[in-house]
Amino acid sequence: MDQLAQTFSALEEDRVYQIIDKCLEKSSDPLLIVNELSKGMKKVGQLFKDDEYALGELIYSGEIFKGAMEKVKPFLKEGDDKPLGKVIMGTVEGDIHDLGKNIVITLLECSGFQVIDLGVDVPASKFVDAVRETGADLVGMSLLLTTAME
Repeated sequence: MDQLAQTFSALEEDRVYQIIDKCLEKSSDPLLIVNELSKGMKKVGQLFKDDEYALGELIYSGEIFKGAMEKVKPFLKEGDDKPLGKVIMGTVEGDIHDLGKNIVITLLECSGFQVIDLGVDVPASKFVDAVRETGADLVGMSLLLTTAME
């Protein structure tokens, strides 16, 4: 499994998908796959922080993560268990970036939370309305700091 995180952080998209397919064929625990993808994403974040990856690589890693999760999601157990909680997620008004939000949503859903995604460029009042309407336990707001500083 360590190979998956390393391959992911090297942005080897086709190889990432091949490893996932092989793991799923062997009936590997899909949560272990998600964990390795998360480790790979963490490494990408560190490479970005260290200026070894540019914004383009960071965005590309998000696309790889999204594609990988499309492969894994059907194998995640959808039990009859009550969700751990309800989470409202959205990107704040004035910002249209959703890479981070989408990654967090996927990880929350894989961890057993019900997530209501409000989308991007969401005004504060819509977050408040969503909490009132759904009784959500948590609210997550995403933003790219430079675009939504005010």
